[in-house]
Amino acid sequence: MDIQPPQRSRTARLLYAALAYTSLAIGLVAIVIPGLPTTEFILLAAWAATRSSPALSAWLENHKLFGPMIRNWRNGKVITRKAKLSATLSMLVCSVVMWLTLPHHWFIYAAIGGMVLVNLWIWSRPEQVAVTD
Repeated sequence: MDIQPPQRSRTARLLYAALAYTSLAIGLVAIVIPGLPTTEFILLAAWAATRSSPALSAWLENHKLFGPMIRNWRNGKVITRKAKLSATLSMLVCSVVMWLTLPHHWFIYAAIGGMVLVNLWIWSRPEQVAVTD
C-alpha cells in the first residue's frame, strides 16, 4: 500500500512557506549576530519547507552549510561538538556585551537566563548518531 502525505490547503502551504522563508532569513542574519540562534531557525525553516516548498526543502537539505545540520537533527537529534562550542561562545559573548553595555534591568537577567537554559539543552543533545546493531 502506497501512503501519500496529506494534502494541505493552499492557505496552509502559504503560511508554512512564509514561516520557512522568514526563519531562513532570520537564520542567515543570525550567522553574523552573536546571541541570535542560527541552528534553531534553520531547522524551523527546514521543517516548514517540507510542508510547503519541495524546492526550498531540497535546497536546504543539499546546502553545504545547512544540509549536514538538518540531516544530523533528523537522524537522532544530533548537535555536533563544533556547533555546541560555537553556540556556547556566541551566547557567552552576547551575555558579556549585554552585561557590560546595558542597564541591569530584569530583561537582561531573563535573556542571560534563557541563554543558560538553551545552552544546557544544547549540551544535553548527542554529538553523533547512535550506532545500532
